[in-house]
Amino acid sequence: MASEVAQIPSEETPAAVAASTENPTAAAAEQEKPAAAEENAQAAATNKEDAAANKQQENENAPAANKEEGGKSQENATAGAAADGEAKKDDAAAAAAPAKAEPAPPAQKFNVHKANFEKDIIYLYQFSRTPLLPSLSPYCLKVETWLRLVGLKYENVDHKMRFRSKKGQLPFIELNGEEIADSAIIIKELSAKYEKNLDSGLTAEQRNVSYATIAMLENHLIWIIFYWRAKYPDNVLKGYKVNLQHALGLRLPNSILNFFFKITFGRKWFQGTKKLKAHGIGVHSAEEIEEFGKNDLKVLSEMLDCKPFFFGDEPTTLDVVAFAVLSQLHYLSKDIAYPLRDYMTEKCPNLIGHVSRMKDKCFPDWDEICTKLDLNAHIPKPEPETKEGKEGGEQEKSNEQEGPDGDKIEKELEKDKSNEKESTEENKEKEETK
Repeated sequence: MASEVAQIPSEETPAAVAASTENPTAAAAEQEKPAAAEENAQAAATNKEDAAANKQQENENAPAANKEEGGKSQENATAGAAADGEAKKDDAAAAAAPAKAEPAPPAQKFNVHKANFEKDIIYLYQFSRTPLLPSLSPYCLKVETWLRLVGLKYENVDHKMRFRSKKGQLPFIELNGEEIADSAIIIKELSAKYEKNLDSGLTAEQRNVSYATIAMLENHLIWIIFYWRAKYPDNVLKGYKVNLQHALGLRLPNSILNFFFKITFGRKWFQGTKKLKAHGIGVHSAEEIEEFGKNDLKVLSEMLDCKPFFFGDEPTTLDVVAFAVLSQLHYLSKDIAYPLRDYMTEKCPNLIGHVSRMKDKCFPDWDEICTKLDLNAHIPKPEPETKEGKEGGEQEKSNEQEGPDGDKIEKELEKDKSNEKESTEENKEKEETK
């Protein structure tokens, strides 16, 4: 670069030389011009060198900067890859970890008396047993007879007559945490749920007759029996030999309980009288009400005729209801005078036979129920262990314990015998050597 700059001023043109000879001032000016040009050329060369140096410096610095930026980008890429790896590890750990168990839903609360119920077990709430009759309520006896006849699993709840349904009635049942009240509704819903319709084989006409006769029994004959019970509460206790101490689960003597029962029943007599009058039966005289009852029994006797059951050889719902109502008359103690019971015994013997057949068919444990007053005599109970079994077990146990000792004794005897044999052989050998 320096040589190129030095050669430029030395080059002169013919015009410049001629001008310098003709005008000295001009020549001097002309001489000054090359000097100025040379200075300018040198300055330009210097600037050019500086620019080149700056450019070279930039070129030298550029790779380092690029290298630094590349390093940073590589570091960023590495950090990103590491972050991706950590995220993948977290995802894999989350996938491998067992899923957290969702909180169990709160246990369903049932508004029933039997909180620890078993599934599909029917819990029956009714009156307590008596020595002559499983239940003083024809409606309660109706439900239990039907349950036994169709073969459904049920359990009587010993509530000592403290509970009533939400409708204020007995009987009622609890099934899978649900309450069902009223005997007719209980049988209807259970028949639909378990397909246990006793009337499935009846014709349409027979079903109509059954419906009308059941209405007569439950809305007429039962109310005639209730009229007698409300009028003579003392005869109810004596006629069915009711043990109030057992029925109510109280420790007070029966004499005191009977006294309060008569007072309570006497107070309710006024309410019962209102109900009987509202029903219509209570506005009549005692003689007229008795005649109504005899007419009902006569109709039932003629319907049954000489058949085992009302519609043939198999019992239906009508047979269940008739048995539950007629039992209230038939099993009343003979010590208590009741004209309606006497009329059925004398004039309607086929109804007595019907009650006996239903009893044998549905209550083979009748005597046990009435003797022990057991609400659940139908449920098998575990057999108690007999003494003989215990003695046999103890004897076997003692034999097992004596067995090893006997083996030890036999082994010791055998050992003694072998020792004696060896000693005799040694003695023989000694004698021979002598």
